[in-house]
Amino acid sequence: MKRRGALGRIASIAMGVCFWGPALAQYPTQPIKILLPYAAGGVADITARVIGQKLSQQLGQQFIVDNRPSAGQIVATEAAMKAEPDGYTLLWLNQGHAVSVSLFKSLPYDPVRDFAPISTVGFFGLALLVNSDSPYRSVKDFIAAAKASPGKFNVGTTSIGGTQSIAAELFKSMAGLDFQTVPFKATPAIIIAVKGKDLDGMVEILAPVIPHIKSGSLRALGVTFDHRFAGLPDVPTLAEAGVPGYEASAWNGVAAPAKTPKAVIDRLNREIRAAVDATEVKQRLQDLGVDARASSPEAMRELLISETAKWKTVVERAKIEKQ
Repeated sequence: MKRRGALGRIASIAMGVCFWGPALAQYPTQPIKILLPYAAGGVADITARVIGQKLSQQLGQQFIVDNRPSAGQIVATEAAMKAEPDGYTLLWLNQGHAVSVSLFKSLPYDPVRDFAPISTVGFFGLALLVNSDSPYRSVKDFIAAAKASPGKFNVGTTSIGGTQSIAAELFKSMAGLDFQTVPFKATPAIIIAVKGKDLDGMVEILAPVIPHIKSGSLRALGVTFDHRFAGLPDVPTLAEAGVPGYEASAWNGVAAPAKTPKAVIDRLNREIRAAVDATEVKQRLQDLGVDARASSPEAMRELLISETAKWKTVVERAKIEKQ
Protein backbone atom coordinates (compact mmCIF):
# COMPACT_ATOMS: atom_id res chain seq x y z
CA MET A 1 0.00 0.00 0.00
CA LYS A 2 2.77 2.41 0.93
CA ARG A 3 4.56 1.59 -2.32
CA ARG A 4 1.42 2.27 -4.37
CA GLY A 5 0.93 5.59 -2.53
CA ALA A 6 4.50 6.66 -3.22
CA LEU A 7 4.15 5.70 -6.88
CA GLY A 8 0.94 7.72 -7.06
CA ARG A 9 2.64 10.81 -5.68
CA ILE A 10 5.51 10.41 -8.15
CA ALA A 11 3.03 10.07 -10.99
CA SER A 12 1.22 13.23 -9.87
CA ILE A 13 4.47 15.18 -9.78
CA ALA A 14 5.41 13.88 -13.22
CA MET A 15 2.02 14.93 -14.61
CA GLY A 16 2.48 18.37 -13.10
CA VAL A 17 5.87 18.72 -14.74
CA CYS A 18 4.43 17.59 -18.08
CA PHE A 19 1.56 20.06 -17.73
CA TRP A 20 3.64 23.06 -16.64
CA GLY A 21 6.75 22.41 -18.72
CA PRO A 22 5.60 23.86 -22.06
CA ALA A 23 3.62 26.63 -20.37
CA LEU A 24 6.57 27.73 -18.26
CA ALA A 25 8.87 27.74 -21.25
CA GLN A 26 6.58 30.24 -22.98
CA TYR A 27 5.52 32.26 -19.89
CA PRO A 28 4.03 34.80 -20.09
CA THR A 29 1.57 34.29 -22.93
CA GLN A 30 -1.11 36.71 -21.74
CA PRO A 31 -1.42 39.97 -19.75
CA ILE A 32 -0.45 39.88 -16.07
CA LYS A 33 -2.55 41.59 -13.43
CA ILE A 34 -1.09 43.24 -10.33
CA LEU A 35 -3.68 43.65 -7.58
CA LEU A 36 -2.88 46.87 -5.74
CA PRO A 37 -4.49 47.48 -2.34
CA TYR A 38 -4.38 51.27 -2.72
CA ALA A 39 -6.22 53.93 -4.70
CA ALA A 40 -4.83 55.36 -7.91
CA GLY A 41 -2.50 58.35 -7.76
CA GLY A 42 -0.51 57.55 -4.63
CA VAL A 43 3.17 56.64 -4.36
CA ALA A 44 2.45 52.89 -4.35
CA ASP A 45 0.23 53.19 -7.42
CA ILE A 46 2.72 55.27 -9.40
CA THR A 47 5.58 52.96 -8.41
CA ALA A 48 3.59 49.90 -9.52
CA ARG A 49 2.80 51.53 -12.86
CA VAL A 50 6.43 52.53 -13.46
CA ILE A 51 7.58 48.97 -12.76
CA GLY A 52 4.66 47.46 -14.69
CA GLN A 53 5.45 49.52 -17.77
CA LYS A 54 9.09 48.43 -17.69
CA LEU A 55 8.12 44.78 -17.22
CA SER A 56 5.73 45.07 -20.17
CA GLN A 57 8.62 46.23 -22.34
CA GLN A 58 10.86 43.41 -21.13
CA LEU A 59 8.35 40.56 -21.35
CA GLY A 60 6.19 41.65 -24.26
CA GLN A 61 2.97 41.31 -22.26
CA GLN A 62 0.89 44.02 -20.64
CA PHE A 63 1.07 44.41 -16.86
CA ILE A 64 -2.28 45.71 -15.64
CA VAL A 65 -2.44 47.53 -12.29
CA ASP A 66 -5.82 46.73 -10.73
CA ASN A 67 -6.54 49.16 -7.86
CA ARG A 68 -8.65 47.64 -5.08
CA PRO A 69 -8.31 49.91 -2.03
CA SER A 70 -9.81 48.89 1.29
CA ALA A 71 -9.14 49.07 5.02
CA GLY A 72 -6.23 46.85 5.91
CA GLN A 73 -5.67 46.04 2.22
CA ILE A 74 -8.00 43.07 2.66
CA VAL A 75 -9.97 43.18 -0.62
CA ALA A 76 -6.98 43.04 -2.99
CA THR A 77 -5.05 40.61 -0.80
CA GLU A 78 -7.87 38.12 -0.41
CA ALA A 79 -8.55 38.21 -4.16
CA ALA A 80 -4.88 37.52 -4.87
CA MET A 81 -4.81 34.64 -2.41
CA LYS A 82 -7.78 33.00 -4.16
CA ALA A 83 -6.39 33.51 -7.68
CA GLU A 84 -4.97 30.67 -9.74
CA PRO A 85 -1.27 30.18 -8.89
CA ASP A 86 -0.25 30.48 -12.53
CA GLY A 87 1.74 33.72 -12.51
CA TYR A 88 -0.97 35.82 -14.13
CA THR A 89 -2.34 37.40 -10.94
CA LEU A 90 0.17 39.05 -8.62
CA LEU A 91 -0.12 41.05 -5.39
CA TRP A 92 1.55 44.33 -4.52
CA LEU A 93 2.75 43.07 -1.13
CA ASN A 94 4.10 45.73 1.18
CA GLN A 95 4.88 46.95 4.66
CA GLY A 96 1.18 47.50 5.29
CA HIS A 97 0.67 43.74 5.25
CA ALA A 98 3.24 43.38 8.04
CA VAL A 99 1.46 46.02 10.12
CA SER A 100 -2.12 44.86 9.48
CA VAL A 101 -1.44 41.55 11.23
CA SER A 102 -1.28 43.53 14.49
CA LEU A 103 -4.04 46.02 13.67
CA PHE A 104 -6.83 43.53 12.96
CA LYS A 105 -8.37 40.93 15.25
CA SER A 106 -8.44 38.50 12.34
CA LEU A 107 -7.58 38.42 8.65
CA PRO A 108 -8.88 36.03 5.97
CA TYR A 109 -5.29 35.15 5.01
CA ASP A 110 -1.78 34.85 6.38
CA PRO A 111 0.61 37.18 4.52
CA VAL A 112 3.52 34.80 5.04
CA ARG A 113 1.83 31.43 4.54
CA ASP A 114 -0.52 32.29 1.67
CA PHE A 115 1.88 34.10 -0.66
CA ALA A 116 5.12 33.42 -2.50
CA PRO A 117 7.33 36.53 -2.37
CA ILE A 118 9.03 37.45 -5.64
CA SER A 119 11.04 40.62 -5.03
CA THR A 120 10.98 43.94 -3.28
CA VAL A 121 10.72 46.94 -5.61
CA GLY A 122 11.54 49.92 -3.46
CA PHE A 123 11.70 51.42 -0.01
CA PHE A 124 10.19 54.79 0.64
CA GLY A 125 11.32 56.60 3.71
CA LEU A 126 9.67 59.28 5.73
CA ALA A 127 10.92 62.47 7.28
CA LEU A 128 10.55 64.38 10.52
CA LEU A 129 9.71 67.92 9.45
CA VAL A 130 9.14 71.31 11.03
CA ASN A 131 8.18 74.77 9.77
CA SER A 132 10.94 76.60 7.93
CA ASP A 133 11.23 79.23 10.68
CA SER A 134 11.03 76.72 13.55
CA PRO A 135 13.65 77.14 16.29
CA TYR A 136 14.44 73.43 15.92
CA ARG A 137 17.24 73.08 13.42
CA SER A 138 18.19 69.50 14.21
CA VAL A 139 16.73 66.27 15.56
CA LYS A 140 18.62 66.87 18.82
CA ASP A 141 17.01 70.32 19.14
CA PHE A 142 13.59 68.78 18.62
CA ILE A 143 14.21 66.00 21.16
CA ALA A 144 15.56 68.42 23.77
CA ALA A 145 12.56 70.74 23.42
CA ALA A 146 10.09 67.84 23.54
CA LYS A 147 11.72 66.45 26.68
CA ALA A 148 11.55 69.90 28.29
CA SER A 149 7.77 70.01 27.68
CA PRO A 150 6.49 66.44 28.14
CA GLY A 151 3.02 65.85 26.75
CA LYS A 152 2.79 69.31 25.21
CA PHE A 153 4.34 68.74 21.79
CA ASN A 154 1.99 67.93 18.90
CA VAL A 155 3.25 65.91 15.93
CA GLY A 156 0.98 65.44 12.92
CA THR A 157 0.61 62.20 10.98
CA THR A 158 -2.03 60.59 8.84
CA SER A 159 -4.56 58.12 10.26
CA ILE A 160 -3.77 55.98 13.30
CA GLY A 161 -2.11 52.71 12.37
CA GLY A 162 -0.79 54.03 9.06
CA THR A 163 2.88 54.05 8.12
CA GLN A 164 3.36 57.65 9.24
CA SER A 165 1.59 57.10 12.54
CA ILE A 166 3.55 54.04 13.60
CA ALA A 167 6.82 55.61 12.43
CA ALA A 168 6.06 58.54 14.76
CA GLU A 169 5.27 56.11 17.58
CA LEU A 170 8.57 54.31 17.02
CA PHE A 171 10.41 57.66 17.12
CA LYS A 172 8.61 58.57 20.33
CA SER A 173 9.53 55.26 21.92
CA MET A 174 13.17 55.11 20.84
CA ALA A 175 13.86 58.77 21.69
CA GLY A 176 12.13 58.45 25.07
CA LEU A 177 9.64 61.21 24.33
CA ASP A 178 6.11 62.00 25.42
CA PHE A 179 4.29 63.92 22.69
CA GLN A 180 0.83 63.85 21.19
CA THR A 181 0.48 62.11 17.82
CA VAL A 182 -2.27 64.03 16.03
CA PRO A 183 -3.97 62.11 13.18
CA PHE A 184 -5.15 63.92 10.05
CA LYS A 185 -7.12 62.58 7.10
CA ALA A 186 -4.76 63.92 4.45
CA THR A 187 -1.22 65.23 4.07
CA PRO A 188 -2.10 68.75 2.78
CA ALA A 189 -3.96 69.47 6.03
CA ILE A 190 -0.90 68.44 8.07
CA ILE A 191 1.37 70.68 6.01
CA ILE A 192 -0.98 73.64 6.51
CA ALA A 193 -1.05 72.98 10.27
CA VAL A 194 2.76 72.84 10.47
CA LYS A 195 3.18 76.01 8.43
CA GLY A 196 0.51 77.70 10.55
CA LYS A 197 2.39 76.62 13.72
CA ASP A 198 -0.56 74.60 15.01
CA LEU A 199 1.79 71.60 15.10
CA ASP A 200 5.35 71.40 16.37
CA GLY A 201 6.29 68.94 13.64
CA MET A 202 5.10 66.18 11.36
CA VAL A 203 6.13 62.73 10.18
CA GLU A 204 5.31 62.07 6.53
CA ILE A 205 6.48 59.97 3.61
CA LEU A 206 8.85 61.89 1.36
CA ALA A 207 6.89 61.99 -1.91
CA PRO A 208 4.39 64.74 -1.03
CA VAL A 209 6.84 66.84 1.02
CA ILE A 210 9.97 66.86 -1.18
CA PRO A 211 8.74 69.94 -3.13
CA HIS A 212 8.20 71.79 0.18
CA ILE A 213 11.65 70.76 1.44
CA LYS A 214 13.35 71.88 -1.78
CA SER A 215 11.43 75.18 -1.85
CA GLY A 216 12.42 75.86 1.76
CA SER A 217 8.88 76.08 3.15
CA LEU A 218 9.45 73.01 5.33
CA ARG A 219 12.64 71.91 7.07
CA ALA A 220 13.50 68.21 7.13
CA LEU A 221 15.34 67.37 10.34
CA GLY A 222 15.93 63.74 9.46
CA VAL A 223 14.85 60.90 7.20
CA THR A 224 13.82 57.47 8.44
CA PHE A 225 15.94 55.35 6.08
CA ASP A 226 18.90 53.43 7.46
CA HIS A 227 21.07 55.51 5.09
CA ARG A 228 20.86 58.97 3.60
CA PHE A 229 18.43 59.33 0.73
CA ALA A 230 20.09 60.20 -2.59
CA GLY A 231 17.36 62.70 -3.39
CA LEU A 232 18.10 64.69 -0.18
CA PRO A 233 21.80 64.05 0.46
CA ASP A 234 22.17 66.87 3.01
CA VAL A 235 19.44 65.55 5.31
CA PRO A 236 20.76 63.11 7.94
CA THR A 237 19.02 59.94 9.01
CA LEU A 238 17.26 60.00 12.38
CA ALA A 239 19.71 57.32 13.49
CA GLU A 240 22.78 59.46 12.84
CA ALA A 241 21.06 62.65 14.01
CA GLY A 242 20.20 61.52 17.52
CA VAL A 243 18.20 58.26 17.64
CA PRO A 244 20.69 55.40 17.15
CA GLY A 245 19.21 52.31 15.54
CA TYR A 246 16.07 54.04 14.28
CA GLU A 247 14.75 52.86 10.91
CA ALA A 248 11.22 53.00 9.56
CA SER A 249 10.96 52.60 5.81
CA ALA A 250 7.78 51.62 4.10
CA TRP A 251 8.45 49.11 1.34
CA ASN A 252 6.74 47.68 -1.70
CA GLY A 253 7.22 44.35 -3.41
CA VAL A 254 5.57 41.80 -5.63
CA ALA A 255 4.25 38.40 -4.56
CA ALA A 256 2.21 35.59 -6.10
CA PRO A 257 -0.34 33.19 -4.63
CA ALA A 258 1.23 30.29 -2.74
CA LYS A 259 1.94 27.23 -4.92
CA THR A 260 2.90 29.34 -7.92
CA PRO A 261 5.59 27.30 -9.75
CA LYS A 262 9.14 28.16 -8.72
CA ALA A 263 10.11 28.63 -12.36
CA VAL A 264 7.56 31.44 -12.65
CA ILE A 265 8.77 33.05 -9.41
CA ASP A 266 12.39 32.86 -10.60
CA ARG A 267 11.55 34.33 -14.02
CA LEU A 268 9.63 37.23 -12.51
CA ASN A 269 12.39 37.82 -9.97
CA ARG A 270 14.97 38.16 -12.75
CA GLU A 271 12.75 40.54 -14.71
CA ILE A 272 11.89 42.69 -11.68
CA ARG A 273 15.57 42.95 -10.78
CA ALA A 274 16.34 44.13 -14.31
CA ALA A 275 13.48 46.63 -14.23
CA VAL A 276 14.49 48.07 -10.84
CA ASP A 277 18.12 48.37 -11.94
CA ALA A 278 17.21 50.35 -15.07
CA THR A 279 18.61 53.89 -14.81
CA GLU A 280 15.38 55.60 -15.88
CA VAL A 281 13.35 53.59 -13.37
CA LYS A 282 15.73 54.39 -10.51
CA GLN A 283 15.56 58.10 -11.32
CA ARG A 284 11.76 58.14 -11.65
CA LEU A 285 11.38 56.39 -8.30
CA GLN A 286 13.94 58.64 -6.64
CA ASP A 287 11.86 61.63 -7.74
CA LEU A 288 8.99 60.01 -5.80
CA GLY A 289 11.11 59.61 -2.68
CA VAL A 290 11.57 55.89 -3.33
CA ASP A 291 14.87 54.07 -2.95
CA ALA A 292 14.65 51.43 -5.69
CA ARG A 293 15.86 48.06 -4.39
CA ALA A 294 15.13 44.53 -5.60
CA SER A 295 15.71 41.37 -3.56
CA SER A 296 15.63 37.61 -3.70
CA PRO A 297 12.33 35.88 -2.86
CA GLU A 298 13.93 34.54 0.33
CA ALA A 299 15.11 37.98 1.44
CA MET A 300 11.65 39.43 0.86
CA ARG A 301 10.08 36.68 2.97
CA GLU A 302 12.57 37.35 5.77
CA LEU A 303 11.78 41.08 5.54
CA LEU A 304 8.04 40.42 5.84
CA ILE A 305 8.56 38.20 8.90
CA SER A 306 10.93 40.61 10.66
CA GLU A 307 8.74 43.64 9.91
CA THR A 308 5.66 41.85 11.25
CA ALA A 309 7.45 41.27 14.57
CA LYS A 310 8.89 44.80 14.68
CA TRP A 311 5.60 46.61 14.14
CA LYS A 312 3.70 44.27 16.46
CA THR A 313 5.84 45.61 19.30
CA VAL A 314 5.26 49.22 18.24
CA VAL A 315 1.48 48.79 17.90
CA GLU A 316 1.22 47.10 21.29
CA ARG A 317 3.36 49.74 23.01
CA ALA A 318 1.25 52.51 21.48
CA LYS A 319 -1.90 50.68 22.65
CA ILE A 320 -3.56 51.00 19.24
CA GLU A 321 -6.92 49.27 19.44
CA LYS A 322 -7.41 46.37 17.06
CA GLN A 323 -10.13 46.68 14.45
